[in-house]
Amino acid sequence: MKVAVIGATGLVGQKMLQVLSEQKLPVDEIIVAASEKSVGKKIKYEDKEITIISVDQAVEEIPDIAIFSAGAEVSLQYAKKFAEKGTYVIDNSSAWRKDKEIPLVVPEINASDINVDNHIIANPNCTTICMLMALAPLHKKYNAKRLVISTYQSVSGSGQKGLDQLACEQRGEVSDNPAYPCQIHENVIPHGGNFLDNGYTAEEEKLVFETNKILHSDIAVTATVVRVPVYGGHSESINVEFEHDFDLDEVRDILSKSEGVVVYDNPSENIYPTPVMAYDKDEVFVGRLRRDFSRDKSLNMWLVSDNIRKGAATNAVQIAKYVIENFKK
Repeated sequence: MKVAVIGATGLVGQKMLQVLSEQKLPVDEIIVAASEKSVGKKIKYEDKEITIISVDQAVEEIPDIAIFSAGAEVSLQYAKKFAEKGTYVIDNSSAWRKDKEIPLVVPEINASDINVDNHIIANPNCTTICMLMALAPLHKKYNAKRLVISTYQSVSGSGQKGLDQLACEQRGEVSDNPAYPCQIHENVIPHGGNFLDNGYTAEEEKLVFETNKILHSDIAVTATVVRVPVYGGHSESINVEFEHDFDLDEVRDILSKSEGVVVYDNPSENIYPTPVMAYDKDEVFVGRLRRDFSRDKSLNMWLVSDNIRKGAATNAVQIAKYVIENFKK
């Protein structure tokens, strides 16, 4: 069993290697590929060092699975080249998410969307994954009709550039390679992805489209994406209107029994999720559960997850595990 990580030197690529090791997948060989400037360098995996090769070389290695985290441009250029050789490609970029023929997967929710012929599988946006981990089991019970989403996304979602800009500004310096058009230190920026003609951003549009593709639904969704001066961990405020009424105790019970979800909700003792508690964990933490008294059958909740782990690397590795167990025996 050969697994390639494409974009292995990036934040998510490095985390993918860590999660691959933690998950103990039956992998005989790890292949690491990155841009030409990294070719020939070494990268550590478990107790050994692996030489980085080019993506073209990785194609010729014909891995069983290739997990991509190198951006949409690289994915568009190379994913089909791998797929044509029989490799299962799991892509973390936005390149294939809207393609009707390619499944968009959160394994706990819709792994069954993958079939043996799906040699390209898309990993959703980090905020979509976090939200749907909590929403999907509630949608199954009460049928969600409308979502109003506000995200509070850490700078790690912008890769190393985002981390560097925040660190630079905290030192009182001006970044010479900023990730954002505004200062992020001691600031919040209502901007994620490029602005579209309709006034929304690409990140906001992803939440609308990806939610309904994954759930096979037609929920009305509106979103506002905000970048905050936090190094890691994305948070979301979710208002959901259901078709059927709910009981709050039952909501807590459903969520507490949902795989990958932790209910952390006791406001009287100041117990609620924050990004710090989600660091380097795979679970999605849910709290501030309460009725929206301004609208019938509506619920407010607050979610936090590690965007680099469950929001990207872990979800991709879980897809790889599903493929191995079902199609590569």
